[in-house]
Amino acid sequence: MHMADALLSPAVGTTLWAGSVAVGGYASRRLRERIDDRAIPLMGVLGAFIFAAQMINFTIPGTGSSGHLGGGMILAIFLGPHAGFLVMASVLTVQALFFADGGLLALGCNIWNLGIYPCYLAYPLLYKPLAGGSRSLGRILAASLASAAAALQLGAFSVVVETLLSGKSELPFGAFALLMQPIHLAIGIVEGLVTAGVIGYVQGARPELLEGMAAARPLGAEVSLKKVVATFAVLAILTGGALSWFASTHPDGLEWSVRKVTAGLGLKEAEEGIAPVLKGIQEWTALLPDYRFKPKGGRPGKAAPWPEREAGTSLAGIIGAAIVLGVILLIGFGIRSCRRRES
Repeated sequence: MHMADALLSPAVGTTLWAGSVAVGGYASRRLRERIDDRAIPLMGVLGAFIFAAQMINFTIPGTGSSGHLGGGMILAIFLGPHAGFLVMASVLTVQALFFADGGLLALGCNIWNLGIYPCYLAYPLLYKPLAGGSRSLGRILAASLASAAAALQLGAFSVVVETLLSGKSELPFGAFALLMQPIHLAIGIVEGLVTAGVIGYVQGARPELLEGMAAARPLGAEVSLKKVVATFAVLAILTGGALSWFASTHPDGLEWSVRKVTAGLGLKEAEEGIAPVLKGIQEWTALLPDYRFKPKGGRPGKAAPWPEREAGTSLAGIIGAAIVLGVILLIGFGIRSCRRRES
């Protein structure tokens, strides 16, 4: 559900940029009050894992569409809403800058849609009341399904509203919403199942980790994070380096909906204003656009067979996960340093 710049007007894009930056500042201040030094590596490897997991699109049967894990619920459940939001914002920023996944003008919208709804609405209002610190797998599954589906529905509807406010007359509100909401409900159900599986693993390996986060308190010295951190680090490498070959070749839910509404024509990119400037910046910063090597001569290569065993995809997965890890560690230790200077 990464929005492209063609979906937005500069006014809407910059407004959501400002809103997302403001929430990021609020999250940083709140995290500074209670950051747990030992949880910073967990923030990093979870961000790397979510980056890699988002590379794997899964097919939605019978639709010709696909979806991918958002990951906001997993981050909020493990890290709390403030750290979860900052990690998600870091993932989306790395994707946009270095892999041209989502536009730079649209980055504020993507952070809002994929970060704020799961971390600040679905997690505290749905997941915590339904599951909380419970060890019941049934309650965890129900809470994961409900919260993931709600977060995706809110995000999908926001995409529709943001394009409406941008004056994209090619995307009539009713038709666009009727396509976006059901397809993202299906994606949300899959994400809920994955979320429940991940939480179930940690519940078995380190239940006190989830209980500590649910109670918003620092982890005790007796809680070892080594096994969990190592597991997610390995998962990030395997997912980005190899499992990404098996990503669905179908368009994701947003792209599919736009194609349906526009009869396959898509939307024309702006040729004037801030959008082409930002596109030029993105073309310069993107190391591996669309998670693959840049085509020679600027021309797209031939369609590869599935699964696509491309070295560029594996390299993008590993490099991207490493960049996300580094960015989040810098943020985490930077917040810790600010707290120590204030104390």
